[in-house]
Amino acid sequence: MAKNYDLVMEYASSIVEGRKIACREQIQGCQRFLNDLKNPDYEFKTKDAEFVIYIIENTFVHMQGEMLDGTPLRGKPFLLEPFHKVIVYNLLGFYHKGTKIRRFKEALIFIPRKNIKTSFAAALAWALAILERRSGSKVYIVAAAMKQSLESFNFINFNLLQMEEKKNFRVIDNNQEHSISGDLGDGSLFIQALAANPDRQDSLNCNLAIADEIHAYKTPKQYNIIKEAMKAYTNKLMIGITTAGDDANSFCFRRIEYCKKILAGTVTDEQYYVFICKADQDDDGDVDYTNPVIHEMANPAYGVSIRPEEIMNDARQAQNDPQQRKDFFAKSLNVYTSALKAYFNLDEFQSSDSQYNWTLEELAALPINWYGGADLSKMHDLTAAALYGRYTFEGKEIDICITHGFFPVAAAVEKAEEDSIPLFGWKDDGVLTMSNTKTVHYDDVVMWFEKMRTMGFRIKIIGFDKKFGKEFFTKMKKSRFKIVDQPQYFYKKSEGFRRIEKKAKDGEFYYLHNQGFEYCLQNVRAIEKTDDMIQYEKVDGDGGTMRIDMFDAGVFGAVQMLDVMEKDGKAKQWFD
Repeated sequence: MAKNYDLVMEYASSIVEGRKIACREQIQGCQRFLNDLKNPDYEFKTKDAEFVIYIIENTFVHMQGEMLDGTPLRGKPFLLEPFHKVIVYNLLGFYHKGTKIRRFKEALIFIPRKNIKTSFAAALAWALAILERRSGSKVYIVAAAMKQSLESFNFINFNLLQMEEKKNFRVIDNNQEHSISGDLGDGSLFIQALAANPDRQDSLNCNLAIADEIHAYKTPKQYNIIKEAMKAYTNKLMIGITTAGDDANSFCFRRIEYCKKILAGTVTDEQYYVFICKADQDDDGDVDYTNPVIHEMANPAYGVSIRPEEIMNDARQAQNDPQQRKDFFAKSLNVYTSALKAYFNLDEFQSSDSQYNWTLEELAALPINWYGGADLSKMHDLTAAALYGRYTFEGKEIDICITHGFFPVAAAVEKAEEDSIPLFGWKDDGVLTMSNTKTVHYDDVVMWFEKMRTMGFRIKIIGFDKKFGKEFFTKMKKSRFKIVDQPQYFYKKSEGFRRIEKKAKDGEFYYLHNQGFEYCLQNVRAIEKTDDMIQYEKVDGDGGTMRIDMFDAGVFGAVQMLDVMEKDGKAKQWFD
Protein backbone atom coordinates (compact mmCIF):
# COMPACT_ATOMS: atom_id res chain seq x y z
CA MET A 1 0.00 0.00 0.00
CA ALA A 2 1.32 3.46 -0.91
CA LYS A 3 2.43 5.55 2.07
CA ASN A 4 -0.09 8.40 1.61
CA TYR A 5 -3.01 6.41 0.19
CA ASP A 6 -4.91 5.98 3.47
CA LEU A 7 -4.46 9.65 4.39
CA VAL A 8 -5.81 10.81 1.03
CA MET A 9 -8.77 8.42 1.15
CA GLU A 10 -9.63 9.46 4.70
CA TYR A 11 -9.51 13.15 3.75
CA ALA A 12 -11.87 12.65 0.81
CA SER A 13 -14.21 10.34 2.73
CA SER A 14 -14.38 12.59 5.80
CA ILE A 15 -15.50 15.51 3.63
CA VAL A 16 -18.11 13.55 1.70
CA GLU A 17 -19.47 11.98 4.89
CA GLY A 18 -19.63 15.34 6.68
CA ARG A 19 -17.06 14.47 9.34
CA LYS A 20 -14.84 17.33 8.18
CA ILE A 21 -16.08 20.88 7.62
CA ALA A 22 -16.03 21.72 3.92
CA CYS A 23 -17.74 23.96 1.39
CA ARG A 24 -20.16 22.79 -1.28
CA GLU A 25 -17.48 22.68 -3.99
CA GLN A 26 -15.08 20.70 -1.79
CA ILE A 27 -17.74 18.09 -1.13
CA GLN A 28 -18.48 17.87 -4.85
CA GLY A 29 -14.77 17.62 -5.66
CA CYS A 30 -14.12 14.81 -3.19
CA GLN A 31 -17.21 12.95 -4.37
CA ARG A 32 -15.93 13.29 -7.93
CA PHE A 33 -12.59 11.78 -6.83
CA LEU A 34 -14.26 8.80 -5.11
CA ASN A 35 -16.53 8.23 -8.11
CA ASP A 36 -13.58 8.38 -10.50
CA LEU A 37 -11.81 5.63 -8.55
CA LYS A 38 -14.68 3.34 -9.57
CA ASN A 39 -14.77 4.48 -13.20
CA PRO A 40 -13.69 1.58 -15.47
CA ASP A 41 -12.36 4.05 -18.05
CA TYR A 42 -9.47 4.96 -15.74
CA GLU A 43 -6.63 3.19 -13.97
CA PHE A 44 -5.47 4.70 -10.69
CA LYS A 45 -1.73 4.47 -10.02
CA THR A 46 -0.07 5.98 -6.96
CA LYS A 47 3.56 5.69 -8.10
CA ASP A 48 4.03 9.18 -9.63
CA ALA A 49 2.01 10.91 -6.92
CA GLU A 50 4.06 9.25 -4.20
CA PHE A 51 7.27 10.20 -6.02
CA VAL A 52 6.29 13.87 -6.18
CA ILE A 53 5.24 13.95 -2.52
CA TYR A 54 8.51 12.26 -1.53
CA ILE A 55 10.62 14.70 -3.55
CA ILE A 56 8.91 17.72 -2.02
CA GLU A 57 9.02 16.52 1.57
CA ASN A 58 12.59 15.21 1.41
CA THR A 59 14.30 17.96 -0.58
CA PHE A 60 12.44 21.17 0.28
CA VAL A 61 12.50 23.21 3.47
CA HIS A 62 10.66 26.35 4.52
CA MET A 63 12.25 29.66 3.58
CA GLN A 64 10.26 31.74 6.06
CA GLY A 65 7.31 31.72 8.45
CA GLU A 66 6.37 30.55 11.90
CA MET A 67 4.27 27.79 13.43
CA LEU A 68 1.17 28.70 15.43
CA ASP A 69 3.19 28.71 18.64
CA GLY A 70 5.77 31.10 17.16
CA THR A 71 8.45 28.49 16.38
CA PRO A 72 10.49 29.63 13.35
CA LEU A 73 9.95 27.49 10.23
CA ARG A 74 13.00 28.52 8.20
CA GLY A 75 15.04 25.41 7.44
CA LYS A 76 12.35 22.99 8.66
CA PRO A 77 11.17 20.29 6.23
CA PHE A 78 8.38 21.46 3.91
CA LEU A 79 5.72 18.89 4.79
CA LEU A 80 2.58 18.84 2.70
CA GLU A 81 -0.86 19.17 4.24
CA PRO A 82 -3.49 16.50 3.50
CA PHE A 83 -5.23 18.75 0.97
CA HIS A 84 -1.93 19.19 -0.91
CA LYS A 85 -1.59 15.42 -1.15
CA VAL A 86 -5.17 15.05 -2.39
CA ILE A 87 -4.35 17.50 -5.18
CA VAL A 88 -1.18 15.60 -6.14
CA TYR A 89 -2.97 12.24 -6.07
CA ASN A 90 -5.69 13.54 -8.38
CA LEU A 91 -3.35 15.24 -10.84
CA LEU A 92 -0.99 12.30 -11.21
CA GLY A 93 -3.00 9.23 -10.27
CA PHE A 94 -5.55 8.81 -13.04
CA TYR A 95 -4.57 7.23 -16.38
CA HIS A 96 -6.66 6.27 -19.35
CA LYS A 97 -7.02 2.52 -19.03
CA GLY A 98 -4.29 0.51 -20.71
CA THR A 99 -2.18 3.57 -21.61
CA LYS A 100 0.56 5.80 -20.24
CA ILE A 101 -1.62 8.85 -20.84
CA ARG A 102 -2.70 10.78 -17.78
CA ARG A 103 -6.29 11.93 -17.57
CA PHE A 104 -5.85 15.49 -16.31
CA LYS A 105 -4.27 18.12 -18.58
CA GLU A 106 -5.45 21.23 -16.77
CA ALA A 107 -6.24 22.18 -13.19
CA LEU A 108 -7.64 25.00 -11.09
CA ILE A 109 -6.59 25.36 -7.47
CA PHE A 110 -8.74 28.07 -5.91
CA ILE A 111 -7.92 28.73 -2.24
CA PRO A 112 -7.67 31.86 -0.07
CA ARG A 113 -4.41 33.63 0.64
CA LYS A 114 -1.98 32.37 3.29
CA ASN A 115 -3.04 28.74 2.76
CA ILE A 116 0.45 27.56 1.75
CA LYS A 117 -0.33 28.24 -1.89
CA THR A 118 2.67 29.89 -3.58
CA SER A 119 5.27 27.74 -1.82
CA PHE A 120 3.28 24.64 -2.75
CA ALA A 121 3.17 25.81 -6.36
CA ALA A 122 6.95 26.23 -6.37
CA ALA A 123 7.61 22.86 -4.77
CA LEU A 124 5.18 21.20 -7.16
CA ALA A 125 6.90 22.81 -10.15
CA TRP A 126 10.25 21.44 -8.96
CA ALA A 127 8.97 17.92 -8.26
CA LEU A 128 7.02 17.71 -11.54
CA ALA A 129 10.11 18.83 -13.45
CA ILE A 130 12.08 15.96 -11.93
CA LEU A 131 9.23 13.50 -12.53
CA GLU A 132 9.07 14.36 -16.24
CA ARG A 133 12.84 14.75 -16.72
CA ARG A 134 12.99 11.96 -19.33
CA SER A 135 10.77 14.07 -21.58
CA GLY A 136 13.10 17.03 -21.17
CA SER A 137 10.99 18.91 -18.65
CA LYS A 138 10.33 22.53 -19.38
CA VAL A 139 8.34 24.34 -16.69
CA TYR A 140 7.06 27.90 -16.73
CA ILE A 141 5.96 29.68 -13.57
CA VAL A 142 3.84 32.57 -14.79
CA ALA A 143 2.10 35.45 -13.03
CA ALA A 144 0.66 38.79 -14.09
CA ALA A 145 3.68 40.51 -12.55
CA MET A 146 7.25 39.23 -12.47
CA LYS A 147 7.41 39.95 -8.73
CA GLN A 148 4.80 37.28 -8.08
CA SER A 149 6.53 34.74 -10.33
CA LEU A 150 9.76 35.36 -8.46
CA GLU A 151 8.11 34.36 -5.17
CA SER A 152 8.07 30.78 -6.44
CA PHE A 153 11.35 31.00 -8.34
CA ASN A 154 13.22 32.34 -5.31
CA PHE A 155 11.80 29.56 -3.15
CA ILE A 156 13.19 26.93 -5.54
CA ASN A 157 16.52 28.76 -5.74
CA PHE A 158 16.72 28.96 -1.94
CA ASN A 159 16.19 25.22 -1.68
CA LEU A 160 18.90 24.47 -4.24
CA LEU A 161 21.29 26.26 -1.90
CA GLN A 162 20.03 24.28 1.10
CA MET A 163 20.46 21.01 -0.82
CA GLU A 164 23.96 22.13 -1.89
CA GLU A 165 22.87 21.22 -5.41
CA LYS A 166 23.25 24.63 -7.00
CA LYS A 167 26.62 23.67 -8.49
CA ASN A 168 24.87 20.99 -10.54
CA PHE A 169 22.45 23.45 -12.11
CA ARG A 170 22.79 26.54 -14.22
CA VAL A 171 20.96 29.37 -12.50
CA ILE A 172 20.34 32.64 -14.35
CA ASP A 173 18.87 35.30 -12.11
CA ASN A 174 19.13 38.79 -13.53
CA ASN A 175 16.93 41.49 -15.02
CA GLN A 176 16.72 39.67 -18.34
CA GLU A 177 16.03 36.08 -17.25
CA HIS A 178 15.20 34.02 -14.20
CA SER A 179 15.76 30.34 -14.94
CA ILE A 180 17.14 27.07 -13.58
CA SER A 181 18.37 24.31 -15.88
CA GLY A 182 20.28 21.09 -15.46
CA ASP A 183 21.21 17.71 -16.93
CA LEU A 184 20.00 14.89 -14.67
CA GLY A 185 21.69 12.01 -16.47
CA ASP A 186 18.58 10.26 -17.69
CA GLY A 187 16.91 13.53 -18.57
CA SER A 188 16.91 17.28 -18.08
CA LEU A 189 14.85 20.09 -16.60
CA PHE A 190 14.35 23.76 -17.24
CA ILE A 191 12.33 26.04 -14.98
CA GLN A 192 11.70 29.69 -15.81
CA ALA A 193 9.80 32.49 -14.10
CA LEU A 194 7.83 34.71 -16.48
CA ALA A 195 5.48 37.64 -16.38
CA ALA A 196 2.37 36.95 -18.43
CA ASN A 197 3.04 39.00 -21.55
CA PRO A 198 1.42 37.37 -24.60
CA ASP A 199 3.04 39.83 -27.00
CA ARG A 200 6.48 38.37 -26.20
CA GLN A 201 5.65 34.72 -25.66
CA ASP A 202 4.50 33.31 -29.00
CA SER A 203 7.50 30.95 -29.31
CA LEU A 204 7.22 29.28 -25.90
CA ASN A 205 7.31 25.49 -25.60
CA CYS A 206 6.71 23.59 -22.35
CA ASN A 207 5.08 20.51 -20.87
CA LEU A 208 4.29 21.97 -17.43
CA ALA A 209 3.12 25.39 -16.36
CA ILE A 210 1.86 27.03 -13.21
CA ALA A 211 -0.17 30.19 -13.70
CA ASP A 212 -0.13 31.95 -10.34
CA GLU A 213 -2.70 34.50 -9.10
CA ILE A 214 -4.73 34.38 -12.30
CA HIS A 215 -7.26 36.79 -10.79
CA ALA A 216 -4.75 39.51 -11.75
CA TYR A 217 -4.65 38.49 -15.43
CA LYS A 218 -6.12 41.25 -17.58
CA THR A 219 -6.95 39.12 -20.62
CA PRO A 220 -7.56 35.42 -21.34
CA LYS A 221 -4.60 35.50 -23.75
CA GLN A 222 -2.18 35.82 -20.82
CA TYR A 223 -3.29 32.36 -19.75
CA ASN A 224 -4.00 30.81 -23.12
CA ILE A 225 -0.63 31.68 -24.66
CA ILE A 226 1.03 29.43 -22.06
CA LYS A 227 -1.54 26.68 -22.50
CA GLU A 228 -0.96 26.76 -26.26
CA ALA A 229 2.77 26.22 -25.64
CA MET A 230 2.07 22.62 -24.50
CA LYS A 231 0.69 21.15 -27.70
CA ALA A 232 3.79 19.07 -28.44
CA TYR A 233 3.33 16.99 -25.26
CA THR A 234 0.84 14.26 -24.32
CA ASN A 235 1.19 14.32 -20.53
CA LYS A 236 1.10 18.07 -20.28
CA LEU A 237 -0.29 19.90 -17.28
CA MET A 238 -1.47 23.50 -16.94
CA ILE A 239 -2.21 24.49 -13.33
CA GLY A 240 -3.96 27.73 -12.47
CA ILE A 241 -3.63 28.80 -8.85
CA THR A 242 -5.43 31.81 -7.45
CA THR A 243 -7.39 33.60 -4.77
CA ALA A 244 -10.63 35.47 -5.50
CA GLY A 245 -10.53 39.00 -6.90
CA ASP A 246 -13.13 41.72 -7.29
CA ASP A 247 -13.76 41.80 -11.04
CA ALA A 248 -16.71 39.62 -11.91
CA ASN A 249 -16.08 40.25 -15.62
CA SER A 250 -12.55 38.89 -15.53
CA PHE A 251 -11.15 35.78 -17.20
CA CYS A 252 -10.51 34.29 -13.76
CA PHE A 253 -14.09 34.70 -12.55
CA ARG A 254 -15.51 33.08 -15.66
CA ARG A 255 -12.99 30.24 -15.39
CA ILE A 256 -14.06 29.62 -11.79
CA GLU A 257 -17.72 29.64 -12.77
CA TYR A 258 -16.93 27.08 -15.48
CA CYS A 259 -15.08 24.89 -12.97
CA LYS A 260 -18.02 25.06 -10.55
CA LYS A 261 -20.19 23.64 -13.31
CA ILE A 262 -17.73 20.76 -13.73
CA LEU A 263 -18.01 19.95 -10.02
CA ALA A 264 -21.79 20.29 -10.08
CA GLY A 265 -21.96 17.91 -13.05
CA THR A 266 -23.72 20.36 -15.36
CA VAL A 267 -20.65 20.45 -17.61
CA THR A 268 -18.47 17.46 -18.46
CA ASP A 269 -14.74 18.09 -18.79
CA GLU A 270 -12.80 14.96 -17.95
CA GLN A 271 -9.40 16.59 -18.52
CA TYR A 272 -9.93 19.37 -15.98
CA TYR A 273 -9.17 18.88 -12.28
CA VAL A 274 -10.81 21.34 -9.90
CA PHE A 275 -10.00 22.09 -6.26
CA ILE A 276 -12.10 24.90 -4.79
CA CYS A 277 -12.17 26.07 -1.17
CA LYS A 278 -14.45 29.01 -0.40
CA ALA A 279 -17.17 30.14 1.98
CA ASP A 280 -20.64 28.85 1.24
CA GLN A 281 -23.22 31.49 0.34
CA ASP A 282 -26.98 31.36 0.81
CA ASP A 283 -29.49 31.72 -2.00
CA ASP A 284 -29.14 35.51 -1.92
CA GLY A 285 -25.34 35.36 -2.03
CA ASP A 286 -24.87 36.33 1.62
CA VAL A 287 -22.07 34.91 3.77
CA ASP A 288 -22.16 34.30 7.51
CA TYR A 289 -18.69 35.77 7.66
CA THR A 290 -18.28 35.98 11.46
CA ASN A 291 -18.96 32.25 11.87
CA PRO A 292 -15.81 30.17 12.62
CA VAL A 293 -17.35 27.24 10.73
CA ILE A 294 -17.39 29.37 7.59
CA HIS A 295 -13.76 30.37 8.20
CA GLU A 296 -12.71 26.72 8.45
CA MET A 297 -14.61 25.57 5.36
CA ALA A 298 -13.00 28.31 3.25
CA ASN A 299 -9.43 27.73 4.44
CA PRO A 300 -7.93 24.24 3.98
CA ALA A 301 -4.93 25.21 6.14
CA TYR A 302 -7.17 26.44 9.00
CA GLY A 303 -5.29 25.83 12.25
CA VAL A 304 -1.98 25.38 10.40
CA SER A 305 -1.08 28.58 8.58
CA ILE A 306 -4.45 30.24 9.21
CA ARG A 307 -4.75 31.28 12.85
CA PRO A 308 -8.38 30.98 14.00
CA GLU A 309 -8.23 33.93 16.39
CA GLU A 310 -6.69 36.22 13.77
CA ILE A 311 -9.22 35.44 11.05
CA MET A 312 -12.02 35.98 13.57
CA ASN A 313 -10.51 39.34 14.46
CA ASP A 314 -10.37 40.25 10.77
CA ALA A 315 -14.02 39.21 10.42
CA ARG A 316 -15.05 41.53 13.26
CA GLN A 317 -13.13 44.39 11.66
CA ALA A 318 -14.94 43.68 8.38
CA GLN A 319 -18.23 43.75 10.25
CA ASN A 320 -17.49 47.13 11.83
CA ASP A 321 -15.78 48.67 8.81
CA PRO A 322 -17.59 48.01 5.50
CA GLN A 323 -14.56 49.27 3.56
CA GLN A 324 -12.63 46.21 4.77
CA ARG A 325 -15.42 43.76 3.99
CA LYS A 326 -14.79 43.21 0.28
CA ASP A 327 -11.11 42.45 0.84
CA PHE A 328 -11.96 40.07 3.68
CA PHE A 329 -14.50 38.26 1.52
CA ALA A 330 -12.11 37.98 -1.43
CA LYS A 331 -8.82 37.17 0.31
CA SER A 332 -9.87 35.31 3.46
CA LEU A 333 -13.13 33.63 2.42
CA ASN A 334 -12.44 33.33 -1.32
CA VAL A 335 -15.77 34.85 -2.29
CA TYR A 336 -15.56 36.74 -5.56
CA THR A 337 -16.78 40.31 -5.11
CA SER A 338 -17.92 42.64 -7.86
CA ALA A 339 -16.30 45.99 -8.56
CA LEU A 340 -16.80 48.57 -5.81
CA LYS A 341 -18.87 50.85 -8.03
CA ALA A 342 -21.20 48.15 -9.34
CA TYR A 343 -24.80 48.69 -8.28
CA PHE A 344 -26.41 45.28 -8.51
CA ASN A 345 -25.79 42.12 -6.52
CA LEU A 346 -25.49 39.44 -9.19
CA ASP A 347 -26.34 36.72 -6.68
CA GLU A 348 -29.82 38.20 -6.22
CA PHE A 349 -30.47 38.02 -9.95
CA GLN A 350 -29.07 34.50 -10.27
CA SER A 351 -31.16 33.35 -7.31
CA SER A 352 -34.31 34.75 -8.89
CA ASP A 353 -33.50 33.46 -12.37
CA SER A 354 -32.70 29.93 -11.15
CA GLN A 355 -36.31 29.43 -9.97
CA TYR A 356 -37.62 29.36 -13.55
CA ASN A 357 -36.69 27.39 -16.61
CA TRP A 358 -39.01 28.25 -19.50
CA THR A 359 -37.54 27.87 -22.98
CA LEU A 360 -38.10 30.37 -25.79
CA GLU A 361 -40.58 27.99 -27.40
CA GLU A 362 -42.54 27.65 -24.17
CA LEU A 363 -42.58 31.41 -23.60
CA ALA A 364 -43.79 32.03 -27.16
CA ALA A 365 -46.79 29.78 -26.48
CA LEU A 366 -47.80 31.54 -23.25
CA PRO A 367 -50.47 34.31 -23.27
CA ILE A 368 -47.97 37.12 -22.72
CA ASN A 369 -47.87 40.56 -24.30
CA TRP A 370 -44.26 41.48 -25.11
CA TYR A 371 -42.66 44.92 -25.17
CA GLY A 372 -39.44 45.51 -27.06
CA GLY A 373 -36.36 47.62 -26.60
CA ALA A 374 -33.15 48.16 -28.52
CA ASP A 375 -29.78 49.78 -27.84
CA LEU A 376 -28.02 50.46 -31.14
CA SER A 377 -25.80 53.34 -30.11
CA LYS A 378 -22.55 51.85 -31.46
CA MET A 379 -22.98 49.80 -34.61
CA HIS A 380 -19.27 48.80 -34.65
CA ASP A 381 -19.57 47.37 -31.14
CA LEU A 382 -22.04 45.45 -28.97
CA THR A 383 -25.64 46.12 -29.91
CA ALA A 384 -28.64 44.65 -28.08
CA ALA A 385 -32.36 43.96 -28.45
CA ALA A 386 -34.85 42.81 -25.85
CA LEU A 387 -38.38 41.61 -25.27
CA TYR A 388 -39.97 42.22 -21.88
CA GLY A 389 -43.18 40.73 -20.51
CA ARG A 390 -44.90 39.53 -17.37
CA TYR A 391 -46.64 36.26 -16.53
CA THR A 392 -48.58 35.12 -13.47
CA PHE A 393 -47.12 31.87 -12.20
CA GLU A 394 -47.97 30.12 -8.93
CA GLY A 395 -49.60 33.28 -7.63
CA LYS A 396 -46.64 35.53 -8.47
CA GLU A 397 -46.24 38.04 -11.28
CA ILE A 398 -42.97 37.10 -12.97
CA ASP A 399 -41.16 39.63 -15.16
CA ILE A 400 -39.39 37.95 -18.08
CA CYS A 401 -36.57 39.67 -19.97
CA ILE A 402 -35.30 38.10 -23.21
CA THR A 403 -32.16 39.78 -24.51
CA HIS A 404 -30.02 39.18 -27.57
CA GLY A 405 -26.69 40.72 -28.59
CA PHE A 406 -25.16 41.58 -31.97
CA PHE A 407 -21.48 42.07 -32.74
CA PRO A 408 -19.44 42.45 -35.96
CA VAL A 409 -17.37 39.33 -36.51
CA ALA A 410 -14.45 41.39 -37.88
CA ALA A 411 -13.87 42.95 -34.46
CA ALA A 412 -14.96 40.01 -32.31
CA VAL A 413 -11.58 38.31 -31.78
CA GLU A 414 -9.81 41.56 -30.93
CA LYS A 415 -12.51 42.79 -28.56
CA ALA A 416 -12.90 39.41 -26.88
CA GLU A 417 -9.21 39.44 -25.98
CA GLU A 418 -8.66 43.14 -25.30
CA ASP A 419 -11.82 43.76 -23.29
CA SER A 420 -12.32 40.25 -21.87
CA ILE A 421 -15.81 39.89 -23.34
CA PRO A 422 -16.84 36.23 -23.83
CA LEU A 423 -18.47 36.93 -27.17
CA PHE A 424 -17.88 33.49 -28.64
CA GLY A 425 -19.37 31.83 -25.56
CA TRP A 426 -22.49 33.96 -25.96
CA LYS A 427 -22.64 33.01 -29.63
CA ASP A 428 -22.45 29.31 -28.70
CA ASP A 429 -25.23 29.86 -26.16
CA GLY A 430 -27.42 31.34 -28.89
CA VAL A 431 -27.73 34.79 -27.31
CA LEU A 432 -25.43 36.64 -29.73
CA THR A 433 -25.47 37.07 -33.50
CA MET A 434 -22.22 37.93 -35.26
CA SER A 435 -22.62 40.09 -38.36
CA ASN A 436 -20.31 39.10 -41.22
CA THR A 437 -19.35 42.74 -41.72
CA LYS A 438 -17.32 45.44 -40.03
CA THR A 439 -20.42 46.84 -38.35
CA VAL A 440 -23.63 45.40 -37.01
CA HIS A 441 -26.30 45.55 -39.71
CA TYR A 442 -29.67 47.00 -38.78
CA ASP A 443 -31.16 44.14 -40.79
CA ASP A 444 -29.78 41.60 -38.29
CA VAL A 445 -31.61 43.31 -35.43
CA VAL A 446 -34.84 43.64 -37.42
CA MET A 447 -34.60 39.97 -38.40
CA TRP A 448 -34.28 38.96 -34.74
CA PHE A 449 -37.54 40.72 -33.88
CA GLU A 450 -39.16 39.14 -36.96
CA LYS A 451 -37.92 35.70 -35.89
CA MET A 452 -39.37 36.18 -32.40
CA ARG A 453 -42.70 37.26 -33.91
CA THR A 454 -42.72 34.22 -36.19
CA MET A 455 -42.10 31.96 -33.18
CA GLY A 456 -45.30 33.28 -31.66
CA PHE A 457 -44.25 36.19 -29.46
CA ARG A 458 -47.01 38.82 -29.39
CA ILE A 459 -44.92 41.97 -29.67
CA LYS A 460 -47.14 44.96 -28.84
CA ILE A 461 -44.73 47.88 -29.02
CA ILE A 462 -41.00 48.59 -29.19
CA GLY A 463 -39.21 51.53 -27.64
CA PHE A 464 -36.11 53.02 -29.27
CA ASP A 465 -34.29 56.34 -29.13
CA LYS A 466 -34.74 57.46 -32.71
CA LYS A 467 -31.75 59.77 -32.79
CA PHE A 468 -29.43 56.74 -32.51
CA GLY A 469 -30.71 55.09 -35.69
CA LYS A 470 -33.39 56.57 -37.92
CA GLU A 471 -32.70 53.91 -40.53
CA PHE A 472 -33.44 51.16 -38.01
CA PHE A 473 -36.58 53.00 -36.93
CA THR A 474 -37.77 53.09 -40.54
CA LYS A 475 -36.92 49.42 -41.20
CA MET A 476 -38.89 48.34 -38.14
CA LYS A 477 -41.92 50.26 -39.32
CA LYS A 478 -41.64 48.64 -42.76
CA SER A 479 -41.65 45.27 -41.03
CA ARG A 480 -44.98 46.27 -39.46
CA PHE A 481 -43.73 46.65 -35.91
CA LYS A 482 -45.25 49.34 -33.74
CA ILE A 483 -42.15 51.30 -32.70
CA VAL A 484 -42.13 54.55 -30.75
CA ASP A 485 -39.45 57.13 -30.17
CA GLN A 486 -38.12 56.64 -26.62
CA PRO A 487 -35.57 59.33 -25.75
CA GLN A 488 -33.09 58.25 -23.10
CA TYR A 489 -34.32 60.55 -20.34
CA PHE A 490 -32.99 59.26 -17.04
CA TYR A 491 -36.28 59.82 -15.23
CA LYS A 492 -38.05 57.49 -17.71
CA LYS A 493 -35.34 54.86 -17.72
CA SER A 494 -35.36 55.03 -13.93
CA GLU A 495 -38.85 53.48 -13.92
CA GLY A 496 -37.67 50.43 -15.88
CA PHE A 497 -34.51 50.21 -13.80
CA ARG A 498 -36.50 50.21 -10.54
CA ARG A 499 -38.93 47.61 -11.89
CA ILE A 500 -36.10 45.21 -12.73
CA GLU A 501 -34.36 45.85 -9.41
CA LYS A 502 -37.51 45.23 -7.37
CA LYS A 503 -38.49 42.10 -9.26
CA ALA A 504 -35.02 40.58 -8.86
CA LYS A 505 -35.02 41.23 -5.10
CA ASP A 506 -38.48 39.62 -4.82
CA GLY A 507 -37.37 36.54 -6.77
CA GLU A 508 -39.76 37.36 -9.60
CA PHE A 509 -37.34 38.10 -12.45
CA TYR A 510 -36.31 35.65 -15.17
CA TYR A 511 -33.75 36.31 -17.90
CA LEU A 512 -33.33 32.77 -19.32
CA HIS A 513 -29.94 32.24 -17.65
CA ASN A 514 -28.41 34.58 -20.24
CA GLN A 515 -24.75 35.10 -19.32
CA GLY A 516 -24.53 38.09 -21.64
CA PHE A 517 -27.24 39.81 -19.61
CA GLU A 518 -25.35 38.93 -16.39
CA TYR A 519 -22.16 40.40 -17.82
CA CYS A 520 -23.90 43.70 -18.63
CA LEU A 521 -25.67 43.72 -15.28
CA GLN A 522 -22.36 43.65 -13.42
CA ASN A 523 -21.12 46.70 -15.30
CA VAL A 524 -23.93 48.99 -14.17
CA ARG A 525 -23.09 51.94 -11.95
CA ALA A 526 -26.06 53.89 -10.58
CA ILE A 527 -26.44 57.25 -8.86
CA GLU A 528 -29.42 57.85 -6.59
CA LYS A 529 -31.36 61.03 -7.38
CA THR A 530 -34.22 62.76 -5.62
CA ASP A 531 -37.76 61.30 -5.57
CA ASP A 532 -36.50 57.73 -5.91
CA MET A 533 -35.07 58.47 -9.34
CA ILE A 534 -31.84 56.82 -10.43
CA GLN A 535 -29.33 57.56 -13.17
CA TYR A 536 -27.13 54.74 -14.41
CA GLU A 537 -24.11 54.30 -16.64
CA LYS A 538 -21.15 51.97 -17.16
CA VAL A 539 -18.88 51.38 -14.17
CA ASP A 540 -15.85 52.57 -16.13
CA GLY A 541 -17.55 55.54 -17.83
CA ASP A 542 -18.13 56.35 -21.49
CA GLY A 543 -14.54 55.75 -22.55
CA GLY A 544 -14.24 52.37 -20.82
CA THR A 545 -14.25 48.84 -22.20
CA MET A 546 -17.25 47.48 -20.30
CA ARG A 547 -20.73 47.09 -21.82
CA ILE A 548 -24.26 47.38 -20.45
CA ASP A 549 -26.18 47.18 -23.73
CA MET A 550 -28.26 44.06 -23.01
CA PHE A 551 -29.35 45.47 -19.66
CA ASP A 552 -30.11 48.80 -21.31
CA ALA A 553 -32.31 47.13 -23.94
CA GLY A 554 -34.16 45.31 -21.18
CA VAL A 555 -34.80 48.61 -19.41
CA PHE A 556 -36.30 50.07 -22.61
CA GLY A 557 -38.66 47.10 -22.83
CA ALA A 558 -39.66 47.43 -19.17
CA VAL A 559 -40.42 51.15 -19.66
CA GLN A 560 -42.76 50.36 -22.55
CA MET A 561 -44.56 47.73 -20.51
CA LEU A 562 -45.03 50.14 -17.60
CA ASP A 563 -46.32 52.86 -19.93
CA VAL A 564 -48.97 50.51 -21.30
CA MET A 565 -49.89 49.35 -17.79
CA GLU A 566 -50.37 52.97 -16.77
CA LYS A 567 -52.51 53.77 -19.80
CA ASP A 568 -54.64 50.71 -19.13
CA GLY A 569 -55.09 51.82 -15.53
CA LYS A 570 -53.32 48.70 -14.25
CA ALA A 571 -50.11 50.25 -12.99
CA LYS A 572 -49.44 50.11 -9.28
CA GLN A 573 -46.83 51.54 -6.92
CA TRP A 574 -44.69 48.41 -7.15
CA PHE A 575 -41.63 50.34 -6.05
CA ASP A 576 -43.03 51.38 -2.64
